[in-house]
Amino acid sequence: MSLQTPQAATAGSDLPTVTEKGSLLGYKMGEDSFVPQSVEEEEEDEEEEKEKEKLPPILTASNTAGGGLERGTKSQFSTFSSFISTINQKKEAAGSSSSPTQLVIPNIKHVRDLPPICLDVRQKQRISMDTLPPELKAPVPPEPSLPIRTKTMKDFQEDMEKAKSSGDWKAVHDFYLTTFDSFLELNAAFKKDVSLPFSTIEDSGINAKFVNAVYDALLNTPQDIQKSVLKGIINGLLQEWKGARTKDDLRAYCILLQNPQFSNTATYVIYAHLLRQIATLAEADHHFLAHWFKKISQRRFKQLVDRLLQFISLRLFPAKPEEFPPMIKCTWWIPSATKVLSLFNAANSLANPAIIPYTDFYNSTLDHIDLMEEYHNWQCYGNAQRFSFCQYPFIISIAAKKVIIQRDSEQQMISMARQSLVDKVSRRQRPDMNMLFLNLKVRRMHLVSDSLDELTRKRADLKKKLKVTFVGEAGLDMGGLTKEWFLLLIRQIFHPDYGMFTYHKDSHCHWFSSYKCDDYSEFRLVGALMGLAVYNSITLDIRFPPCCYKKLLSPPIVPCDQNTPVGISGVSLDDLCHIMPELAHGLSELLSYEDNVEDDFYSTFQVFQEEFGVIKSYNLKPGGDKIPVTAQNRKEYVQLYVDFILNKSIYKQFAAFYYGFHSVCDSYALMLLRPEEVEILVCGSPELDMYALQRNTQYDGYLKTDLTIRYFWEVVLGFPLDLQKKLLHFTTGSDRVPVGGMADLNFKISKSETSTNWLPVAHTCFNQLCLPPYKSKKELKQKLIIGISNAEGFGLE
Repeated sequence: MSLQTPQAATAGSDLPTVTEKGSLLGYKMGEDSFVPQSVEEEEEDEEEEKEKEKLPPILTASNTAGGGLERGTKSQFSTFSSFISTINQKKEAAGSSSSPTQLVIPNIKHVRDLPPICLDVRQKQRISMDTLPPELKAPVPPEPSLPIRTKTMKDFQEDMEKAKSSGDWKAVHDFYLTTFDSFLELNAAFKKDVSLPFSTIEDSGINAKFVNAVYDALLNTPQDIQKSVLKGIINGLLQEWKGARTKDDLRAYCILLQNPQFSNTATYVIYAHLLRQIATLAEADHHFLAHWFKKISQRRFKQLVDRLLQFISLRLFPAKPEEFPPMIKCTWWIPSATKVLSLFNAANSLANPAIIPYTDFYNSTLDHIDLMEEYHNWQCYGNAQRFSFCQYPFIISIAAKKVIIQRDSEQQMISMARQSLVDKVSRRQRPDMNMLFLNLKVRRMHLVSDSLDELTRKRADLKKKLKVTFVGEAGLDMGGLTKEWFLLLIRQIFHPDYGMFTYHKDSHCHWFSSYKCDDYSEFRLVGALMGLAVYNSITLDIRFPPCCYKKLLSPPIVPCDQNTPVGISGVSLDDLCHIMPELAHGLSELLSYEDNVEDDFYSTFQVFQEEFGVIKSYNLKPGGDKIPVTAQNRKEYVQLYVDFILNKSIYKQFAAFYYGFHSVCDSYALMLLRPEEVEILVCGSPELDMYALQRNTQYDGYLKTDLTIRYFWEVVLGFPLDLQKKLLHFTTGSDRVPVGGMADLNFKISKSETSTNWLPVAHTCFNQLCLPPYKSKKELKQKLIIGISNAEGFGLE
């Protein structure tokens, strides 16, 4: 989904118009100050008013919602010139400095207002910059001829050295003044070869090294040069606001976006207008930019992403509000920046491997806004062109997404409980508090069958708060019994003897057994378990490969048509490598084999699998047993092979698993998640911070200053990562951390009154470690390592 170009304003539009002399709002914009117009000039304007009808209308979206963040009355966007005027007046009042790195917005001639951004948002659909097919091209207007510029990067660097030594910056000033004067000049200076079109996604035609050298030197030049660059950018933006884009225009946008001056808040007005022009480009132009962005070096790519994130953060929560125009006058700033950021996210997804981690796109500032309002706006106002960060979920952190999912689940739980209460009262029955919960009663000796029966029978109550009772045992479930139920059930279901999942030792993960059976309800149980764990904030010790979570979101919302396939995702050799690395390596060898493939491998389009001691063959395509694998068709063979292993051979098993998970987690909030984020919600994060665990640990019978506790933390903080993970697994049942971090573990160390000859004991249901008062650090370390390394626990092997 992309942003659409706003429609032209109607005749009744009240946006300010621009005359040929550039007068705006009753002011003529001079070189150094704003000078009120004289009577004679006003008469000239009256004559020029007649000429305005010949000019194309100025675009606006003022009569729409405008995609702004403000929830109140929409107002007209303020003009570009009024922004510049406000900032200049403040700078003049504060006095200017001659520091080379200080940026001051120059006054501008010939200013015209730019059309605002207009969002086209589909109902309940996340916006992502999906790649377009290569054949999709933007309309290509005739390319204007570029001026000839002969200065090279070496010439520029020599000019810089001379200027620094002599103090004469004229040559450097002239270069910057000319280069940034227009889009054509930018292309003339930085295009690799002005005689070539460079109209493909593979090569932007930009001399990146030259651009980097010019920008790296810019902030070390005198202030007047920096002002000239900003003034040229403003003029360029105004001149270039016309119809369809040429590839030279796109190159200019790509170059201007990398300007380091935009890290300074004093330039944010100009930066915002640049972002708006890029955001409102055609989808095909965005396609080109995304492919060009992925060629930027990692360091500079990260800088550009951070600059956009900072722009959004400071617009939301400005450190000095007086530096910016009122939010109501620039509601398009954040939507524009977020849309441009989505292009960088698309570029990052196109690159293999990714240029930066997907977590680098998180904006933690959004953790402090009203996330549920954003979520509800996304749900309810999608077709009303109302902006919400949920349209761009890559910018929302996993912690923020967890808050949205939990609150959404709480609201659904409350709704289900309220409905049950109303039903009871309407039938004149006495309300029972147990009706507000999903109460499961199971026998330890029949754990799987009882759990399956209970969840099937109480399918309508799955969204209620979970409470577990073990038959024949006293005690109330305050969270410990629920966690114990999860741990015992997962341990039993994933045991190799149970036959539902196969454990692959090479990859240390489980995968679905391809054995055929008559009833796949137990796979549905596992899916429901995962859904209940997410809704009840329980971290499970499950080892599924990444592609499992990708399949779980295919699609993220259960389709209405029961015949629509579910759990089928695009899979690759990399996905297979996470499960069966040896098989993936063999297929990779086939792809790179240089000798006679047909004679040496002697394979056909078939797969052989063992089922209950019998070898069975399956054709990968019709007549596959008679089609030999050759050098010409081996890519097709590998793709069909991987698709069979990860999709087709386990379709019924995974479909039951999919429906079980979504029977609990049927929330639109799932559309906000990446597969990696679903894994973190289910299993926790693999990133350990033992210092955070130390800060958040509770003590029972000990004080944190006691000698035994000091010994304990000295030993644990000195452990290698594998022993730290074993300690966490020993005490909590999982070696991963909840999304909220160590603080969410509620880790407790209790004093054990047993002999110091005993090993430490853990109660995983309560994340509790019982530690005897060992007298020496050496003894504590020895007993702790023995305990965490040899305990059976609730492991999956």
